[in-house]
Amino acid sequence: MSNQELVVLSVGGVRFVTRASTLQQFPESRLARMLKDDDREFKLVNGEFFVDRDGTLFSYILDFLRTLQVSLPTDFSDYQRLQREAEFYGLYPLADLLSQEHLLKPRLEILEVHFSFQEMPSFFRIFGSCSTTVETLAEQITVFTGQQSRQSWNTPFPSQKPLVPLPLERPSHHDMTFQCGTDYSAGDQFVARYVSIKPDNRKLINGTNVLGLLLDTLLKDGFRLISTRTVSDEEKIECYSFERMKRGAGLTVTVNQTPGSSGVAQAKRSQVQKGK
Repeated sequence: MSNQELVVLSVGGVRFVTRASTLQQFPESRLARMLKDDDREFKLVNGEFFVDRDGTLFSYILDFLRTLQVSLPTDFSDYQRLQREAEFYGLYPLADLLSQEHLLKPRLEILEVHFSFQEMPSFFRIFGSCSTTVETLAEQITVFTGQQSRQSWNTPFPSQKPLVPLPLERPSHHDMTFQCGTDYSAGDQFVARYVSIKPDNRKLINGTNVLGLLLDTLLKDGFRLISTRTVSDEEKIECYSFERMKRGAGLTVTVNQTPGSSGVAQAKRSQVQKGK
């Protein structure tokens, strides 16, 4: 790569090295005009362009030019200051996106697990403020059922009889229910329900073991346990409450902009992967 393709900027004392083509993504911007020596605000000192602006915020400006996306940390809060920086550099598509602060801000997500262990089988109900998370979790959980005889109960699992997967009950988009354990059927037979939670391949029948695996799955997915309480002493229902900061659907915004085209761009919200 020739030296002419590299540009060095010192923004508020922070040094950045990038391609000239990156700064030319929006030809009408001040950064693009800077390369043509067409903006007196930018001084060339010892081969570096000196810019008396915020260097920390410029890192987000440069990331936008490199990816044509707005990707901000979950704890980011300086939307108005970053918008002013985007306007200073003449990056008005970015400034327009940042003005939609309500789309960019992460939101608090709440999820509750209700566990009833009064009698067999154990009963689970999961409530979530985000229907996408509940849907993703429902895809991870599978309940298998099959009839067992009392004589064969002490034999090693799996049984000779095949287990049949059952769909989870979905009272609404924001909750789901399922059971595990054994339930009396008739005569010498009873129904056994096993629960499997991906990526774990085990089929668990004990409610306490299922609860432990479920809580561990949620913790690994970024949730934080904030409280535990007893909902009903008589029915022995426990509630585990979780929360996490979830990126909004508009946090990553793709700009339909071809390098070298005009500075006018159209923005759209990119699709977020399930469970992310």
